[in-house]
Amino acid sequence: MHITVIIPAYNEEKTVGEVVKRVLSPHPTLSHGEREAERRVRVLVVNDGSSDRTAQVAREAGATVLSHPINRGLGAALSTGIEGALRLLHNAPQPPLNLIGEEGGVIVTLDADGQHDPAEIPRVIEPILKGGAEVVIGTRFKVSGVRCQVSGIPWARRVANTLGNLFTWLLFGIWVTDSQSGFRAFSADAARRLRLRTSTMEVSSEIIREIARLKFRFVEVPITAQYTPYSLAKGQNFRRGIETLWKLIVLKFFR
Repeated sequence: MHITVIIPAYNEEKTVGEVVKRVLSPHPTLSHGEREAERRVRVLVVNDGSSDRTAQVAREAGATVLSHPINRGLGAALSTGIEGALRLLHNAPQPPLNLIGEEGGVIVTLDADGQHDPAEIPRVIEPILKGGAEVVIGTRFKVSGVRCQVSGIPWARRVANTLGNLFTWLLFGIWVTDSQSGFRAFSADAARRLRLRTSTMEVSSEIIREIARLKFRFVEVPITAQYTPYSLAKGQNFRRGIETLWKLIVLKFFR
């Protein structure tokens, strides 16, 4: 099983190296067979026009790095990462036929600021490996009666996320508890069929639109999230939220 973890990064030299190392580090609780599978985990960092040492730090930590010459935005970084991950899967040795996806691969997306726990990747991809889903959204909020472990998220951020969920539902007709989550997983076949057109923060809602348009089977899996002053400074603000909403309206009615 080939697992490619995409990490979009813009000026993340302080955290990206540790995130990459945590993705690649073996987990002592896994069986020998599971540890063998872990060796096929690859990390693809998309350096989105950073002006600091993001690319160098990520490469030194063990990641393959793709770089944009200028900052193009989260959506563009994810599109570049997915294209690169599919190319890596295409060039990889063919896996057993009973694995999910034409090339037996799973693509995971993670944020570079350290808020996600890479140790949860096996749990996030499990529904895909078992054939129960083509897309998984990691949710920081209560789902199926399970309350997630979220540390330090302020009230204003919770309200903003709820509004994002609401507008995503109104525009695209599909409800999720965490439409803005950056922790996701896709089967290789699902990732190949995605058609992402947006270049900035609205890509998170656009992915939900693609789930609805392509009728993907998807589930939400509870994840933990650790917020720090650093990670909070990297998120959305009110002005960006308004810009994102306008771009989603354009996406819905004019594209």
